[in-house]
Amino acid sequence: GSGGFRKRKHDNFPHGQRREEKANVNPPSALMKSFKSFQLELDTRHDKYERLVKLSRDITIESKRTIFLLHRFTSAPSGEEILSESEVKLDAVRQKIKQVAQELIGEDMYQFHRAISPGLQEYVEAVSFQYFIKTRSLISIEEINKQLIFTAEDREEITNMTSNSQDKQLHRWSLKVTPVDYLLGVADLTGELMRLCISSVGNGDIDTPFELSQFLRQIYDGFTFIGNTGPYEVSKKLYTLKQSLAKVENACYTLKVRGSEIPKHMLADVFSTKTELIDQEEGLP
Repeated sequence: GSGGFRKRKHDNFPHGQRREEKANVNPPSALMKSFKSFQLELDTRHDKYERLVKLSRDITIESKRTIFLLHRFTSAPSGEEILSESEVKLDAVRQKIKQVAQELIGEDMYQFHRAISPGLQEYVEAVSFQYFIKTRSLISIEEINKQLIFTAEDREEITNMTSNSQDKQLHRWSLKVTPVDYLLGVADLTGELMRLCISSVGNGDIDTPFELSQFLRQIYDGFTFIGNTGPYEVSKKLYTLKQSLAKVENACYTLKVRGSEIPKHMLADVFSTKTELIDQEEGLP
């Protein structure tokens, strides 16, 4: 009748039957197969990225615990026990880094660099802090990368008709800390050295702040050579580094000028108060 809708021919067929006919008419093309392979590759890469993020988070947590442990070095009755315990913790961290290296076998590390960078920076900070307590010097990036070479032996027993022998196959994994991660880790180290300075004074150690002041001045001079020519993250850390140096130099100034008139057990409180005043003047949180 007038005003009605005309019924299309294919409306007489069930919906499922139309779908089967369409699938038979249009079989999977080469293009669809390519997209399926791309989907599988992207899903695999995404899953690996998420696993690396979790490993990086574990590395960060364990490295922070190592740093907290090392801060007890100045107040502990036996510093050697603290250092040996920190070495055990760092070995556990390196086992996590070994898992990262195994995940990156055959991959371009820089495609997953954002996933592992926070953990590597924290590890550099922990290792360099321990190295400074031991040697009063800065660990090099080459020394750090030497510690990140891992090996394992798989023995396969091969039985022959004439004799029995063992075939040892050596597997090696390695992960190199990038120069940017190394610089960012060293920049974060300056904050821990500033805290070490204040805790040392609180324990009556008057010589450590002057050593830290010279050491931090050398690190700051090195970073100023990089300046704004380096990566953005490095230049952003330069301001925080400068604040840590100013606090240590302020502690040394107080020791030199007023050290004789302030009791040793009150020096740490004086430094903490002045540090808070500097932060308020600089607008730091």
